[in-house]
Amino acid sequence: MFELLDQYQVKELHVRDDAGSGLKAFIAIHNTQFGPALGGCRFIEYDNETQAIQDVISLARGMSYKAALAGVPQGGGKAVIMKPRGEFDPHKLFTEFGRFVESLGGQYITAIDSGTTANEMDIIQGATSFVTSTSEAGNPSAYTAKGVFEGIKAAVKFKLGKDDLTGIKVAVQGLGSVGYSLCEKLHNAGAELIVTDINQVALDKAAAELNATVVGLDEIYSQDVDVFSPCALGASIDDNTIPQLKAVIIAGCANNQLAEARHDQILLEKGILYAPDYVINAGGIINVALEIYPEPYCADSATKLVENIYHTLMNVFETAAAQNMPTGLIADQMARDIIAKGHNNSN
Repeated sequence: MFELLDQYQVKELHVRDDAGSGLKAFIAIHNTQFGPALGGCRFIEYDNETQAIQDVISLARGMSYKAALAGVPQGGGKAVIMKPRGEFDPHKLFTEFGRFVESLGGQYITAIDSGTTANEMDIIQGATSFVTSTSEAGNPSAYTAKGVFEGIKAAVKFKLGKDDLTGIKVAVQGLGSVGYSLCEKLHNAGAELIVTDINQVALDKAAAELNATVVGLDEIYSQDVDVFSPCALGASIDDNTIPQLKAVIIAGCANNQLAEARHDQILLEKGILYAPDYVINAGGIINVALEIYPEPYCADSATKLVENIYHTLMNVFETAAAQNMPTGLIADQMARDIIAKGHNNSN
C-alpha cells in the first residue's frame, strides 16, 4: 500500500469499514494545492481490497492532473466503495459514506462516477455538504461528452489533417450516459459509428437513432476505423488488444484506459495517436468545479472552458511530436509542472 502511495504521490488514504451499513470504502487524496480534492465516487464490485486500493490511488492522481490541465480551482481525489455482493440498504450505505466524507472536513468533495448517479449523491447530501452532481446540481455527463467530442476533433485534425468529422469512422466501446451522448454528437457531425455495449437496449437505440453498426464486445477492437473510443471501464488498451487495433487514434471518456504505463510508448511506436484520458475527459470536472466555486455558476463559462480541451490536447500532441515522446508522458509532465509551480489557469 505504501509503495503505491509513493508511486502515485498520493498523500492520504482514508478507510471506512462499517458493518452496520455494509460500507467498505476508500478515499484517496492526491493534492489540495489549488483547492479541495474533487473526484467521483466509484461503486462497483471488486475481487479484493488490493484491487480497490489500486484503483482509488491511481484515479486520485489522475484527478489532480486533470484539474491542473483543465485550469480549475480544485485538487485531486477519488473515492471507491466496494459494492456488496449480497443484499444491502442503499440509503444506509450511502448515508454512512456521507458521514465518511464529512469526517474529512472539506478536504474531499465527492461526485458521481461509475456505479453512482444523482440519486446516490442526494442520499450522501443528507450527511454532508461536500458533495456535488446531485439531482439539483445536474448531471455533468453532457459536459464530459462535449469535451471528448472536442478532443476527437483535435486528434483528427492533428493526425489526419481534417477540420471536420464528416465520414470519419469511430468505434465506441460503451454506451453509458457519456458514451451515448458522445455518439449523438459524432453522428450529428457526420461521423460513422460502430458501437458495442453489454446493454442491448442502448445498442438497439444507437442502431435506430444514430444509424450505428453494432458489433460484439470482443470485435470492437479490430474494426476498420479511424478512431477507437474507449468509453467503458479502464485498462482496455493492453497487450492483447493493441495488436488488434486498426484505428490510428485512441480518444475516449474512460479513465485509466492504458492497462500499464508502458503501453503509452507502444502506441507511439505503432503510430497510434493517444489522447490522454484525464485530459480529454475533463469536461465533467470542469462543470462540477464551476458549480462549487464561490461565484455564480455560468453554463456559458463552463462550455467555453470545456471547449478549451481542444487546444490543450493540440498542445500535448504538438509537444509530444516535437520531442518524439508518448503523449501520456507529456501530459503527465505538463500537469506536474503546473502543480510544482503552484498555479494553474484558475489562479
